[in-house]
Amino acid sequence: MRKFTLAIAGLVALIATSVAVAHGIEGAKTAKAVAGTFSATAGSVTTRSCTTSDNKTVVVSDGKYTGTAAGDADLAGAITLRVRSVVNTTDKVGTVSGAFRIDATGKDTQGAFSAVYDNGSIAGLASAKAHASNSRLVANVSASFDPAAGFTNGKIGHSDGGSAVEVGTGSCKPSHPSSEKSEAHGTVSAISATSITVAGLTCAIPGDKSADVNGKLKQNDRAEIRCVVQNGQNTLVRYEKKR
Repeated sequence: MRKFTLAIAGLVALIATSVAVAHGIEGAKTAKAVAGTFSATAGSVTTRSCTTSDNKTVVVSDGKYTGTAAGDADLAGAITLRVRSVVNTTDKVGTVSGAFRIDATGKDTQGAFSAVYDNGSIAGLASAKAHASNSRLVANVSASFDPAAGFTNGKIGHSDGGSAVEVGTGSCKPSHPSSEKSEAHGTVSAISATSITVAGLTCAIPGDKSADVNGKLKQNDRAEIRCVVQNGQNTLVRYEKKR
């Protein structure tokens, strides 16, 4: 519940920032065009995945990315982004949002952004405040993005492309190896570098166990094996030669 509350709080903050920026522009005494570019590499990134009810894989990543921004004064300096991405890796679409800070000379520009992810690229909207000048910014933003690597070819104010993603409310089950187990005790009727069959049960042999299994067991030996379903196939996890 705490994580859900924090997510909602972040969304409310982003909406509030956008509204505040809108009011600021309506009452502004000046307006000018600004633009910048940026790149940022991944620092600490955590990921988790799940499988949707329509059998798609969704990967959620939370990360900190640091790099450099260049352009107009309020958009130039070291940049830090704290980002959450939710990506359907099967169809390569999703959403990317978060907060950013640019250490501009004499001041920081701080804001938030929300973007659509489509085949390795993002396009969306950023809103920010440049504290020293009390200026507010609303800008299109785009970049190439890989949750594990970071942002490249980032653009603020002269972004590229864009698309739309619909986020549904269907279930998404955490991805993890199945706990379904199977065991057999009897004669080894077949064995190779990649699989073993005991008493009618066939299991795949993991690559790191192949040499050991084949060194200890051979056809017509008596053995006991235990297998677990991993990635859709029975995989050997325990084996013992019997007399």
